[in-house]
Amino acid sequence: MDSSKMKIDYPTVFDETMVGRYSPIAKAGGGFVWDEVLEYRVWCHPENGAEDLEHGDDYYFAFSSYKEALDFAQNHEGTEEPLALILQREYIDETKEGKYVHVRKERIAEWPVAFLKRPKRTENTILDFLSPDAPSNKLDILRGLA
Repeated sequence: MDSSKMKIDYPTVFDETMVGRYSPIAKAGGGFVWDEVLEYRVWCHPENGAEDLEHGDDYYFAFSSYKEALDFAQNHEGTEEPLALILQREYIDETKEGKYVHVRKERIAEWPVAFLKRPKRTENTILDFLSPDAPSNKLDILRGLA
């Protein structure tokens, strides 16, 4: 699909003054829920044609909107699709397949932006997901369908 014709409607960042100040080290995906978008990142790879700004190492640019990040990625060689750096104030850990644990501590993770189509975590999202009365497809809760 031509992303230039897609409607771009992703959340704004939590604190625009902090964009570009977060550590490049983050968890990758996971956790199932999100609380805030911290920034949108576009990773650049010199081995794939990006300008070599870090002596051959990969690097990223941070943006305060998905649209800015997407415009950059589409107009620069050697870039990845934008990712969202998100804050999870608490999250769901799948310790093994089908075994879920409610983790009550903060973490920062990079997510594919498509995951942001899930509703933002509410006070009951995780409790409903872990409830014995949850629907058989628990992901419907995270998707805002149950």
